[in-house]
Amino acid sequence: EPVCSCLVMAADAEGADLVTVEGLAGPDGSLHPVQQALLDAGAVQCGFCTPGIVVSAAHLLAANSHPSPDEVREALAGNLCRCTGYGAILRALAGPESEHP
Repeated sequence: EPVCSCLVMAADAEGADLVTVEGLAGPDGSLHPVQQALLDAGAVQCGFCTPGIVVSAAHLLAANSHPSPDEVREALAGNLCRCTGYGAILRALAGPESEHP
């Protein structure tokens, strides 16, 4: 389950299987599909929110390959975008057939 790293003590993570944004990339360094979708849609700006958005979205899409816009919003809740790029982020994660802003 995704967690806010600033709210979990290291000792509480002992023995857990942890995946960070760097761990989502392929062994050859290729981008994870979520990372590529955000890049293709121009949905990355300053990078402040990007790691949390990528990890949260990857977790959601691993469990639900076709989430509704509301499910995407719920999965990303708590990830704050300083650049207010939420529209581009939601479009990137919804795929090209999306009509929501």
